[in-house]
Amino acid sequence: MANVGVILSGCGVFDGSEIHEAVLTLLALQKAGANISFFAPDKAQMHVVDHVEGSPTDESRNILVESARISRGDISPLSDADVNDLDAILIPGGFGAAKNLSTFSVSGPSMSVTPSLVRLLKQMHKAGKPMGFLCISPVIAAKLFGKQKVEVTVGSACDASEAIESMGGIHVEKTASEYHVDEKNNVVSTPAYMIGQNMVDIEPGITGLVNEVLSRISS
Repeated sequence: MANVGVILSGCGVFDGSEIHEAVLTLLALQKAGANISFFAPDKAQMHVVDHVEGSPTDESRNILVESARISRGDISPLSDADVNDLDAILIPGGFGAAKNLSTFSVSGPSMSVTPSLVRLLKQMHKAGKPMGFLCISPVIAAKLFGKQKVEVTVGSACDASEAIESMGGIHVEKTASEYHVDEKNNVVSTPAYMIGQNMVDIEPGITGLVNEVLSRISS
């Protein structure tokens, strides 16, 4: 049974993991019989957004605690993730990937990435293990693996695709129902809600990505 690490960044599209994307990822993994290990940074979110008003509040919330809402409490700090225990990594999108896992939302191509995530993804890459990036999270792959000319997609041309190119990555245009495979770097990505309008739009791309990642795990 494959052991797949799913990296969450909170709970909610505007300040954490995109819930639809996360759930569709988990559904595809469970249908395929994979074992899921959840991880999230144990630190405060960049900010908390009122998802009714769409504006920041004065609250402070912990990324790990909020992510546990999606994982039903079964989650560990990202710093505990061990490359030797994982066969693959998946990162759903949502603004949390650009605010809590990285600083892309405020720094663009000059962004930094959470150190524990840098460590894990670079170890996965060195080990040749597959990684899947959804929605906006491919910018993280571009930041870390731009020198390796990593190929990713966020759908169509936009600020994020320009940032990917400026960080050394190669952006490939895809529809919401498609995914792209970078054979050399063992990276799979799909646009999801970067261009999709609803779960019907994004489900084929996410399911395809999950199954592709699983198929790339060395037996």
